[in-house]
Amino acid sequence: MLDDGREAIIVDPGESTPVETALDERGLGLAGILVTHHHADHVGGVDALRRRLNGPVYGPARERIPEPFVHLDEGDEATLLGLRFRVIDVPGHTAGHVAYFTDEAAGSPILFCGDTLFSGGCGRLFEGTPSQMHDSLAKLASLPGDTRVCCAHEYTLANLKFARAVEPDNQALLEYETWCRRERGMLRATLPSSIARERAVNPFMRCAEPAVVHSARGQGATGDAPIEVLAALRQWKNTYR
Repeated sequence: MLDDGREAIIVDPGESTPVETALDERGLGLAGILVTHHHADHVGGVDALRRRLNGPVYGPARERIPEPFVHLDEGDEATLLGLRFRVIDVPGHTAGHVAYFTDEAAGSPILFCGDTLFSGGCGRLFEGTPSQMHDSLAKLASLPGDTRVCCAHEYTLANLKFARAVEPDNQALLEYETWCRRERGMLRATLPSSIARERAVNPFMRCAEPAVVHSARGQGATGDAPIEVLAALRQWKNTYR
């Protein structure tokens, strides 16, 4: 949720009840909804929220989003609360996944990236390819380092456990994991992260680093091309416990 004190933007409402509770507690109207992809845990609450909606639902043009919604592609803009959000195509998790980026918010820029980028990880490749995910993450990695990464799930500690298996000597990763454990121990979220932090600790954004390449080779990568490395890492992560 992002608000201006009067109205709010909701991103990927999987359920309506928690959203309505938050709006009521803060006395906020609902200015609009941003949807990143079609999975039920991201769109399940859209229709029930329409009765409170004072603006549009925006979503990816090539995904099955509950109609009606404004269909968006790469380079389009969604404007809500006076902020222009640039639409970035980021396929991989799903075929038509998009992210929303604005550098007009108070403070640092904001990225709503759904299930493409997580802190310390990336989404499973349900519909896309390693090449698509690599290109998508490269787009996000090119954003300003102070961009706030607002991903859709708090998977951080599980992702960092895997990241340590990939790159055990990464000091930035070790320090970040220590901080995250402390925050979760106090029942606080680790999110948002930042693009700079993810460049430093996220193995899926570090596929050209020698230590990451070495670990990927140990998991079946036959070369050091970043796409091959990402493919091996993603397959490893799928079964990692």
